[in-house]
Amino acid sequence: MDSRAWDERYAATELVWGEEPNRWVARETGGLVPGRALDLAAGEGRNAVWLAARGWRVTAVDFSAVALERGRRLAARQPAGAADRVTWVVADLTGYRPEPGGYDLVLVVYLHLPAGRRRTVLRRAARAVAAGGTLLVVGHDSVNLTEGVGGPQDPEVLFTPEDVLADALGATAGQGPGPGLETVRAERVRRPATGPDGEPAEAVDALVRLRRPAVR
Repeated sequence: MDSRAWDERYAATELVWGEEPNRWVARETGGLVPGRALDLAAGEGRNAVWLAARGWRVTAVDFSAVALERGRRLAARQPAGAADRVTWVVADLTGYRPEPGGYDLVLVVYLHLPAGRRRTVLRRAARAVAAGGTLLVVGHDSVNLTEGVGGPQDPEVLFTPEDVLADALGATAGQGPGPGLETVRAERVRRPATGPDGEPAEAVDALVRLRRPAVR
């Protein structure tokens, strides 16, 4: 789907993904000290706004202007000051170049692209992590096609934790040395979902958390 298709999807309903942050974002970042955050593929801004309400200064990037406008509205409903801590940027991530070493937290949550474009985005995301900072990547795992429900049905845009590590750390031939990140967690995680007939089911996500060592 291109930006126009996503604009149409977001315009068709109010908050496609709801107001609450992604469960894995909340779990993995809730204990971090607030600083500068970069939310790539921010969508309607639920994660960016949640971080801003906790003191983070967030740059939220997405190629859907409609989604980001929804994010602004969501931010405006938060406690005083939260909306001022989010900068909204309309950009295609395949061409977006974040500031190297500029962020204490970088999120890439449910961004599904063909492998080559995904690798480009994740390598840039990895370079954007500051010393002592965290990169968190979450998305529908490849096995979700057979073991879970929901998400994209095209295997070409799904990935595994191992794929993310190879992309972000440059662990494949020809990628060169990795960007100095350490693996904190790389695993498949399961979350409650609703099956096609409305019955309780599970979805399978790939979750990778990386950290750049602090300067001593």
